Amino acid sequence: MISLHAVHHHFGERHVLKGLELTLSERRIAVVGGNGSGKSTFARLLNGLLVPEQGQVLVEGLDTRKDARAIRRKVGFVFQNPDNQIVLPTVEEDIAFGLKNLRLPPADISVRVDTILRRYGLENFRHHPAHLLSGGQKQLLALSSVLVMEPRYVVFDEPTTLLDLRNKRRLAQAIHDMPQTAIVVSHDLELLRDFDRVLVFDEGRVVVDDVPSVALDAYVRMMA
Repeated sequence: MISLHAVHHHFGERHVLKGLELTLSERRIAVVGGNGSGKSTFARLLNGLLVPEQGQVLVEGLDTRKDARAIRRKVGFVFQNPDNQIVLPTVEEDIAFGLKNLRLPPADISVRVDTILRRYGLENFRHHPAHLLSGGQKQLLALSSVLVMEPRYVVFDEPTTLLDLRNKRRLAQAIHDMPQTAIVVSHDLELLRDFDRVLVFDEGRVVVDDVPSVALDAYVRMMA
């Protein structure tokens, strides 16, 4: 599980997170809140992209302040804009990039890449220029590049913002089918209706922590 203990964080004079105490153990956890509520900062703490100014973030007992490399093996991160995540020219190269950094045998890399290409319907785009994919295909490529590393957890920051309805549904299905724990920051409330747990952020604190039917209704009332 992932746990946060007395976590505070500032950006300049702004107190972005205020004393978070959380244990994240459910398979599907949603994070919602208004702009500036602290939810994206929270997401970046979970795999060490940010280190808390005060307090601890632990992933299966590992501290993000001390064990960042090991934690990034366990916790993948999918950004809102996949163009910020795609680093190599072709689909196959981009998916294989992280595996090569692990110095895995070429045969193992090939098997993992083939498997993930088939899973997300990208096998016919193996040699396609990554930057010429559609928005939905780019988001699936970004997800593939994370999942091929076999993390235990995957954090998504607004994954459907740039997608049309068809591709939102494809990504929603991909998240639903993943064996990993998914922690999803999103304004897309329909995406989150069948999750196990919803955290509602407001002014740096979790103000509601409940099942979707309760938490999302409370969030809508807050935003009214």
